[in-house]
Amino acid sequence: MYDMKAILPLVLLFWSGALAAQGLPVLPAQDHALWQAVGRVNAAGYRTREMCTGTLIAPDKVLTAAHCVAGTDGLGPLPHEFTFVAGWLRGTAADSVPGRAVWIHPRAYSEGQLDVRFDVAILTLERVSKITPLPLVATETSAPYGILGYSTRRPHMLGASFGCDGQVTSALLRLDCPVTPGNSGGPVLARVGAHWEVAGVISAMGQTGALAVPVSRVPRP
Repeated sequence: MYDMKAILPLVLLFWSGALAAQGLPVLPAQDHALWQAVGRVNAAGYRTREMCTGTLIAPDKVLTAAHCVAGTDGLGPLPHEFTFVAGWLRGTAADSVPGRAVWIHPRAYSEGQLDVRFDVAILTLERVSKITPLPLVATETSAPYGILGYSTRRPHMLGASFGCDGQVTSALLRLDCPVTPGNSGGPVLARVGAHWEVAGVISAMGQTGALAVPVSRVPRP
């Protein structure tokens, strides 16, 4: 399917489907308030289970995976058919904003099919969100990394792990933490001083764990 033997086998973490892998541990409900910039990218509805994960990185911009908004062939719903539901927890959102425009990395589909090395997209929202965004890292990072994401198995609470080992090889950030469908588009976090910043975007499940696209391939908001 891909002329990229160095990163196979992998499984794209689409909106639905089964994956025989242990998911991220559930983030305690009392900790959700710390991560309201992370939310669900819903397709065609506020409560739909067709979803990925996204991260608010500017007042009106959500970072996610390209295949979350454009599938494997570059064709997907129109921007206004997406809704970013920030801080979703058990049926309640901290904010909910429809999409206005979608930017997809120009090399994501340059060969006609998805190249996971460039599996990143930005959903521009119809209005500024009231949620404080998370910053992108500005320097090189190292383990431990954190991962946050909603899954199709547990769509109403975040999963999280903050002790992932990993490094960039073959143009992808490879982590030893497992991910499952729905986690696509979720942030990989790196510790920068006393804060966590966004270092990558979850794309797929590789042989030993998550594959993510470094944010060096993302335009600064």
